[in-house]
Amino acid sequence: MAQQLQAVIFDLDGVITDTAELHFHAWRQVAKEVDIDIDETFNATLKGISRMESLRRILVHGGREQDFNPAQCAALAARKNGIYVDSLHQLTPHAVLPGIKTLLTELRDHDIPTGLASVSLNAPAILEALEMTALFGFCADASRIRHSKPDPEIFLNACAGLGVDPQACIGVEDAQAGIDAINACGMASIGIGDTLNHATLRLSSTEELTWPRLSAFWQHRK
Repeated sequence: MAQQLQAVIFDLDGVITDTAELHFHAWRQVAKEVDIDIDETFNATLKGISRMESLRRILVHGGREQDFNPAQCAALAARKNGIYVDSLHQLTPHAVLPGIKTLLTELRDHDIPTGLASVSLNAPAILEALEMTALFGFCADASRIRHSKPDPEIFLNACAGLGVDPQACIGVEDAQAGIDAINACGMASIGIGDTLNHATLRLSSTEELTWPRLSAFWQHRK
């Protein structure tokens, strides 16, 4: 008999909603203020990466990593976050990606816990704006996570918060760093996107992420 699915753990950005454009505009504004140009191609390399690591990569990209001390870096990161948070007023329940709310509701109806494993410090505010807070049993606190993805810490934290065994869970991600993190803690991984490597199951979009597909995947996984 197949082991029972204990929980499904989701990333936020690119899986529940898509705030990539909001992040890009905020980072581009801050980068421009320190004479660094970034484009959408470079911004894609920041997917799934923490705020401070994203800033470090931007400074390296502009050849300015040595020009800012830790306090100045913290101020730049705070400025980016302020711009980003101001833009979150644009988010409404209509910004939830296709199929996600239906899936979360069906998981709740089948008594399967759900967790959120996002490196975003704004995850609780985003869930509130999307009116989805009640659909998650546990939201990992990114401020308490010491190691960013691809380290598995945040997914292990989400599993611990739900009281479940990682090897009896599914993780859903749209970034390679996230897929690597899920795999590293022994969870079954579902990748949203055609370019992800090493996902146990790869789907083109969230519309394909349905309860029947999840259930069949869990029952027949190797």
